[in-house]
Amino acid sequence: MHPEPALAPPTVSRTSFTDVPLAAGALRADLVRRLEADGTLTDARLRAALLSVRREVLLPYAYVRESGPGVEPIDWRLLDGAHPDDREEWLDLIHSDASILLQRDGEPLDALPRGPVRGPVRGGHMTSMSTCTPASVEALQAVELGPGLGYLELGTGPGVSLALAATVTGRGHAVGVERDAHMAAFARRNLDRLDLGAEIVEGDALEGHAARAPYDRIHSGIGVPHVPAAWVDQLAPGGRMLTTLATRTPSWPGQLLVTRTRAGHVEAELRGRPTGYRPLLGYRWLSAVELRARVAADPGTARATRLAPPPDDAHGFWLAAAYLAPGLVRDFQAGTMTIVAPEDGAWAVAGPDGDTVRVHGPRDVWAELETVHARWERAGRPDTYRVDLADGAATQHVTSDAGPGALHWTLPPLGTLSGQAL
Repeated sequence: MHPEPALAPPTVSRTSFTDVPLAAGALRADLVRRLEADGTLTDARLRAALLSVRREVLLPYAYVRESGPGVEPIDWRLLDGAHPDDREEWLDLIHSDASILLQRDGEPLDALPRGPVRGPVRGGHMTSMSTCTPASVEALQAVELGPGLGYLELGTGPGVSLALAATVTGRGHAVGVERDAHMAAFARRNLDRLDLGAEIVEGDALEGHAARAPYDRIHSGIGVPHVPAAWVDQLAPGGRMLTTLATRTPSWPGQLLVTRTRAGHVEAELRGRPTGYRPLLGYRWLSAVELRARVAADPGTARATRLAPPPDDAHGFWLAAAYLAPGLVRDFQAGTMTIVAPEDGAWAVAGPDGDTVRVHGPRDVWAELETVHARWERAGRPDTYRVDLADGAATQHVTSDAGPGALHWTLPPLGTLSGQAL
C-alpha cells in the first residue's frame, strides 16, 4: 500500500473539547481540508454535507482494538463520547480517516457498558462499522449525487454515508436498508435527531427495497461476489449503482460501477482498487496471518523468475489474479512481497533482487502469477473489465476488451462462497 501524504494535524485547541459541538465543527472543517488537500473531495455539494452532518450524533462511541493482528480472543477498548475522559480521543477518532468500529457479534447496542472502560472488552468480532470517510466520499462522488435524485443505500450501518447522501438529495429522497435489527434501530434514532428526512428500513440488503423503486442512485456498503438481480432491477433509466465485488481475498478488491441508459440498457465496468467494502455476512475471507510464522521459518526453495514483483498500483493485474489464480492472499505486513495460499499450505516470497523467488508447498503460487501476468500483458494490460449483467442473467461474465487474447472469467453465484461466519 502507498503511504498517505503528510498532512497538517487538526488545528482544534485541546481545551475546546469541553464544548462538543464547537470542537466537532472545527474537526469537520479539518477533515474537509484534508480530503481536499489529497484530491479525494472535489464535489461542492458533498463538501457542504461533510461540513454540516454531525458525526458525533451518528457515532456516539467507538471500539478501539488493543490486540495485535491474529491474536485471539481480541481485546477491545470502548470509547464513550459522553464521558469527559474519553471525549478528546473519541472526537479525534470519529473525524479521522479510519473506519469506526461499532458492534461486536451483532450485540444489542443499547446494552453496551458506557463510561470509560479502562479494562479490556474481551472477545468478539466486528459485525458493523462505519466506512472510512475517504472511501465514502469516493463512492458518493462516483454515483454523482444531486438534489431530487432517489437514493438507495444497502448495508447502511450507522448511517454516516446515508446522512451525507440525504443532505445532498434532499428530504424524502434517501433510504437505507440494514439487516441487523439493533443497528437499524440505532441508526434510525440517531438520523432522526439530525432531521434530514432519511429513512432506514430493516431488511435483507440483497433484496434491495422494492417499495420505493426504481432508484436513480444505488450504493452498496457491502461487498458481494455476484450482483443481486434485485439491485439491477431497481436501478432507474439513467441511474448509477456502485458496489464492491468481493473475492476470497481482501488483498485485491474490485469496484463495480453499473449504469442503466435512458433506453434501459445495462452497462457495468469493473475496476481494481486498493481497498473495498467488507463482504456480506456469512462470507469468509482468506488470511495470511495463520501461516506467517511458518513462512518466516521456511520461506521456501529459491528459483529464478522473469516476473519481478508487480507494483501495487497494477490494479488490473491483481484483480485478474484474484479470479484466475484463486485462493491467494497477500501478507502486506511482510518485508518483501509474500503471497500465500492458506488452504493449500503454499506460499511464494519474492527475492529482493526481482530475479528470484522462494516457493514452498504443493502449489507453485508464483508460477500461477507468472501465467496470469503473461496473459494480462497479452490482453493489453487492461485496467478495467466489462461485466455482463443482462436482466435476468443467472451467470455473470467478466471480460477485458474483445480479441483472441482477452481475459475472461465468470463470477461465482451468491451462495457458493457464503454460509460461514466472518
